[in-house]
Amino acid sequence: MAITQNIDLALESGIGVGGLPRTALEAGIASVGTALGRLREDRESGRLPLLALPDETGDLAPIEEAAARLKDGATDIVLLGTGGSSLGGQTLAQLAGWNVPGVGRLMDGPRLHFMDNLDPLTFGGLLERLPLETSRFVAISKSGGTGETLMQAIAVLSALDRAGLRGRARELVFGLSEPKTPNGKNGLRALLEPEGVPFVEHHTGIGGRYSGLTNVGLLPAAILGLDIRAIRAGAADALRPVVAGAEVADTPAALGAALAIAAALENRGIHVMMAYADRLERMTKWWVQLWAESLGKGGHGSQPVAAVGPVDQHSQVQLYLGGPNDKLFTVITTAVADTGPVMDAELSARAGEPGFAGRRIGDLVAAQGRATADTLAKNRRPVRRLAIDTLDERTMGELLMHFMLETILTGYAIGIDPFDQPAVEEGKILAKQYLAESRG
Repeated sequence: MAITQNIDLALESGIGVGGLPRTALEAGIASVGTALGRLREDRESGRLPLLALPDETGDLAPIEEAAARLKDGATDIVLLGTGGSSLGGQTLAQLAGWNVPGVGRLMDGPRLHFMDNLDPLTFGGLLERLPLETSRFVAISKSGGTGETLMQAIAVLSALDRAGLRGRARELVFGLSEPKTPNGKNGLRALLEPEGVPFVEHHTGIGGRYSGLTNVGLLPAAILGLDIRAIRAGAADALRPVVAGAEVADTPAALGAALAIAAALENRGIHVMMAYADRLERMTKWWVQLWAESLGKGGHGSQPVAAVGPVDQHSQVQLYLGGPNDKLFTVITTAVADTGPVMDAELSARAGEPGFAGRRIGDLVAAQGRATADTLAKNRRPVRRLAIDTLDERTMGELLMHFMLETILTGYAIGIDPFDQPAVEEGKILAKQYLAESRG
């Protein structure tokens, strides 16, 4: 496995008063042990299709074929979808450089646009400026009833109509949604299929925020030339201890869940994830949705906070060190030492930093990640450390599956369903009601 997890600096035995006591961790391990048994039963029975996904290969060639078809002759590919229908794809796309500061604008091939937040000025401006003849649109909604995605798709068809391109909708637009059911309603298919728009099926047993390893996340990855087979292999790496029947302490995702339970028992209601890599920025946002929407129910849950190092050392660490001690931290570092531009000795001396001479940018970033974890620990803030050897497709697949398993196990351990989102559904219904009422 390419990821090493260490919880020593999260425990009282490692940092003293302020760390999580052994009794809390043992209580977490006991409850997660039961949850781990349930998870294994889910896999063996097939109740949880997500757990069979790492072994699935039959869907990969169609994903690659769809990616090639979308890229052919395209200058821009616009992905329509929100929440889990977008963040998993963004997480994987960032590994290839998408939305990485500076680098993202210099990428070769079609430009990817993830239009995950519905904003009238943003989306209207995009449609006005896009070269529609060479643009492709991918509309993603598991249920086919997501209001934001439906509005975007309607606006796209209207824009194509105004440009005299409506007859080419079957070439320019692509759909990804659940298959039709005899008595079911799927607004996205009802909207697009009469235009001849082709669809691929969204996995019926895997919900949006858990769909990053399905065609929802792998299609954008394939468009950018990432190795989607390696992504699935990484997911299998994270799942392997579960399949092998390992104990909680020897199953990284289960130990992470036990740590979360221990933090909750000690009233640490905020969980901060700080990743020291630009290419993990979107992953932290994906994790925020996964954690919040899966576990924030029935009075349970902790507030997830996304951060990226070293930049957020300058905006958040003062609070973390000097504010209330009510947080659990996860610091993710990558093996960047001895990488990046070399510091010239003369220029370093001129800048008043002769110690920079001969060092690389990666040396400073590596030192900062280590220093942040150690400084938090010295100030009695509990810290879990995740160290990544190589940040590549396999590692990203492992990260995604690790955090999905960790979230599911935490939900099982505290007795809630980590797969529904009743409060979110209530808001969606009310928003559509307000929209209808505004017509008067």
